[in-house]
Amino acid sequence: MTPWTLRYLEWIKKEVTFEEEALQWTLEEYMNEVEHCSLRITRLDGLIDKAVENAPEAMREVVAALQALRGIGKVTAVTIVAEVGQLSRFPTARQSMGYIGTVPSEHSSGETIRRGGITKTGNAHIRRIIIEVAWLQRHKQMLSQAVKLRQERLDPEIQEIALKAMHPLHDRYFRLTARGKSKQQVVTAVGRELLGFIWAIGILVERKNAA
Repeated sequence: MTPWTLRYLEWIKKEVTFEEEALQWTLEEYMNEVEHCSLRITRLDGLIDKAVENAPEAMREVVAALQALRGIGKVTAVTIVAEVGQLSRFPTARQSMGYIGTVPSEHSSGETIRRGGITKTGNAHIRRIIIEVAWLQRHKQMLSQAVKLRQERLDPEIQEIALKAMHPLHDRYFRLTARGKSKQQVVTAVGRELLGFIWAIGILVERKNAA
């Protein structure tokens, strides 16, 4: 039985008890908090759905298109669009990476240029969720049924970009890991590459809508 599934939580409610009153009270409080958080998530999920429904059509299309990428669901796609606005405002993918703060810093001295860690000067909120999606790229190169269904409803060009992204992101994760890079360096590099695909999908949709 997998921990923290609905089945697992139901099992705890029915089967787990403590003779000591304080322990039983603690368990019940924990379970009540889990239920409270679940209700909040459901309510917020509904509010996000309503916000997307009421958004301009062009924005809705970008939100739907970004979900073609493996690891990007509704909340992540909505967050990116809400925080960035139009992805086409960045002339290049690298500029979008700079906005989010995933490009390496540079230190110049005369003719010498040294590159350090990422700048972290951009949008920290998006950077965090991009890193979370980058972690998922270590899993097998497979698409869930939900992602396949989302892709089927989209423009073939968007599907093509999403499929092109899957193998390079997965391979880059393990190639950098094999080179002895730290996990943080690996996911940052994968996240930076992922942003390139996000930018490509975003400008494709936005330019088609503008045509």
